[in-house]
Amino acid sequence: MKVLVTGSAGFIGFHVARRLLDAGHAVAGIDAMVPYYDVRLKQARHARLERQAGFTPHLFDLTDTGRLAEVMATETPEVVIHLAAQAGVRYALEHPESYIHANIQGTFALLEACKARPVRHLLMASTSSAYGANTAMPFKETDAVATPLNIYAATKMATEQMGHSYAALWKLPITMFRFFTVYGPWGRPDMAFFKFTDAILKGRTIDIYNHGRMERDFTYVEDLVTAILRLIDCVPEIGQPVAACDSLSPAGPFRVVNIGNAQPVQLLDFIAEIERACGREAVRNYMPMQPGEVLKTWADTALLHALTGYRPSTDIDTGIAAFVAWFREHYGI
Repeated sequence: MKVLVTGSAGFIGFHVARRLLDAGHAVAGIDAMVPYYDVRLKQARHARLERQAGFTPHLFDLTDTGRLAEVMATETPEVVIHLAAQAGVRYALEHPESYIHANIQGTFALLEACKARPVRHLLMASTSSAYGANTAMPFKETDAVATPLNIYAATKMATEQMGHSYAALWKLPITMFRFFTVYGPWGRPDMAFFKFTDAILKGRTIDIYNHGRMERDFTYVEDLVTAILRLIDCVPEIGQPVAACDSLSPAGPFRVVNIGNAQPVQLLDFIAEIERACGREAVRNYMPMQPGEVLKTWADTALLHALTGYRPSTDIDTGIAAFVAWFREHYGI
């Protein structure tokens, strides 16, 4: 297969591209190397991909429609996996414009490119934050989502709606996957598990919001990638639902799929596991709830299982141990 991966120097994009290359596929990667966090980490990820046969990097912003059209024409991908995005809930409080640019304008440019040169399957990343203020648990893909709590969630919901309209209008097969708090080696420095590990190993204080009274459906990155790769061949077809829980649209080849571990973990238990892996206790600073955050996430993965026969299952002790081992090696701590 020829696969185009956007955000290939990002946390998840890197892992997806690596696994595709390991399986013998050709991968074209697009990344803008935006300095939201240390670009050296992004460059290190791309450098590892470039050591594998079949990888072609393209460094530009998706909103550069001329470059994007050139890449689509020269690479002729059969499948596109769209992972490029501005992520992070807290960053959105101060820099909302970056989310409009990357998530909405960038996704629009990619949809137009795939309309001009249709692909067998376009898979695009969304987020569990789309469930917003919903309280019914676990979150199901068929739940109404109309209560975003931050601009990040709002832009991701917009990309889902944009994707649906392109599927309905142009019969472009699209799968949106909603991620649930992904963690693991090569993670993003702005994410809690990364910041906690860095601070604990260096003896700094960690900030724990809402006094730790939160739960997250932590999903190990390799499990996430396995689910994404299995979904490549699960191309949505109008009128062909796989189960009663299917979110397949009646208007076009479009569906939404949760990818989560389906086992919420208390934040304090997650921190305790990081402490065990680091071999030292954290210096804790308990703080109030941050604006835009949710108390709990919990994925219903029945649809993912119905489509792929797979459910993520890596427990936090295994996943955190792998991340801390990578962190120590990468940063020499």
